Amino acid sequence: MRNMTAAVVREQSGPFVVETVQLEDPREDEVLIRIAGVGMCHTDLVVRDQYFPTPLPAILGHEGSGIVEKVGSKVSKVEVGDHVVLTFASCGTCANCQQGLFGYCPDLYGRNFTGARPDGSSPCCDAHGNTLSAYFFAQSSFAQYAIATQRNVVKISRDVPLEIMGPLGCGIQTGAGAVMNALKPKAGSSIAVFGAGSVGLAAVMAARVVGCATIIAVDLNDDRLALAQQLGATHVINPGREDPVAAIQAAAGGEGVQFSLEATGLPKVARQAVDCLRLTGICGIIGVAPLGTEFSLDMNGILFGRTVRGIIEGDSVPDIFIPQLVELWRQGRFPFDKLIKFFPMSDIEKAVHASESGEVLKAVLRPGE
Repeated sequence: MRNMTAAVVREQSGPFVVETVQLEDPREDEVLIRIAGVGMCHTDLVVRDQYFPTPLPAILGHEGSGIVEKVGSKVSKVEVGDHVVLTFASCGTCANCQQGLFGYCPDLYGRNFTGARPDGSSPCCDAHGNTLSAYFFAQSSFAQYAIATQRNVVKISRDVPLEIMGPLGCGIQTGAGAVMNALKPKAGSSIAVFGAGSVGLAAVMAARVVGCATIIAVDLNDDRLALAQQLGATHVINPGREDPVAAIQAAAGGEGVQFSLEATGLPKVARQAVDCLRLTGICGIIGVAPLGTEFSLDMNGILFGRTVRGIIEGDSVPDIFIPQLVELWRQGRFPFDKLIKFFPMSDIEKAVHASESGEVLKAVLRPGE
């Protein structure tokens, strides 16, 4: 066991409190990582609020990056000293995993949201010896160190700034992958992205990478829309001032767009993302909503060849896709670092406020500060 500091949330919608906790050594198939940076994702906040019932008290955090400090006896994928990004967990043996559809593993919820290993154990306890939920996304990286599995660590080059790379493990991967891996728009096509947060802006950047000719960002925040234009949006729409469906149809030649992405988790917006499609258009749903949330559609609108599909983690094979995003960043073609603001772990509540208020697009915590 080792002592370390970690941010613990102990009650629904309660604060993240930095505490001293105890962490086990890695098991034979696990990896110990010293965390250099960890992004704050919307999913961390909705779990804090118990939209998904991960047991509390818990150490959250699932966009970690860091350096491998120790490996279990059966780990062959990485070695001590490697730089890694931590991503989501999957079983690796089901039919979907064997096809590279890791985001659709039947045990996805169990391996990412229960706060425990598949055998029900947790590698962490608080200073009084009380067990904490501390296997969130098989990492719980709001901490100085994290225990992960060799399946959900992704080795990256040592010559890129490690502290910014964590968000590639979830939010940035989700937005970019929704475009590049799931929707796969052809060069010259049109797309509308609803929600210009970090996930939506990752989608905007990816749409520019693949050559979309019309890239429309929709958001109520004018500052975010201005940034979207810098990152590749050809049109921006503030739905507080105009009907987004009509505006998108007008911007896309009167027919609507070929692709759309819904990144807000709001039923009203999801309906708009479908209604703005041209015939045979495809809408991807990536926004996180409370369990049980429903939205309605016009059946005749779908009858005319439109498709609605959910997308988890950008349909990504992380060991392939994350290094690709790193290389695109290195080339200046995917500048996701423009979304990031750093906070020391001790200021995690300031990072939460900045994220929830929209002041910051992607807060990244530095546990070493």
